[in-house]
Amino acid sequence: MQVILMERVAKLGQMGDVVDVKSGYARNYLLPQGKALTASKDNIAQFETQKAQLEARNLETRTESEDLASRLDGQTFIVIRSASDSGALYGSVTPRDAADVASAGGFSVDRKQITSLKPIKELGLHEMNVRLHPEVAATIVLNVARSAEEAELQADGKSIQELAAEEEAAAEFEIAELFDDMGAAASEDFEADNDQGAEDDLATEEVPAKDS
Repeated sequence: MQVILMERVAKLGQMGDVVDVKSGYARNYLLPQGKALTASKDNIAQFETQKAQLEARNLETRTESEDLASRLDGQTFIVIRSASDSGALYGSVTPRDAADVASAGGFSVDRKQITSLKPIKELGLHEMNVRLHPEVAATIVLNVARSAEEAELQADGKSIQELAAEEEAAAEFEIAELFDDMGAAASEDFEADNDQGAEDDLATEEVPAKDS
């Protein structure tokens, strides 16, 4: 099926190009979203009459998108989620969640602009691509953690496995200290008993024997 592109479409062509695409792709994506028109004579003629206006509007929106991209690119947003000790999320973080946290952070982002297809299913730092305009994109980072404190540690480069190992080591250290304290206390009690026994023996030796 032939269509004329009303804007640049990645891996397909530039505005005004007439290209061959699969019918399903055209009917389900390109045509409903206004990215293309069927390449009929009337539509091609319509595009030619509107070309200057379309190009001017595209330039305006691209400039706005470039400004947003310069501020958005590289930004990190914290997403708090429940997860298992191994880091697996009880649920997932979706493009809608990414758009929501970016918008809450002061950036106008729609979920349809998030191009990452797979939802996030584990804790950690995850990059997501944001298509702000057919010719402009930015990358954001989602810091998915169970708490703000954990997010801060992850931002410093520590993985969930390293955090778990540190917590386990700290717990083992506390247990070891507890046993050391118990051992020291027992040792002191033992020494005190020995000292008392020695004093009792000495007192017994110093008692003079009675004359018969």
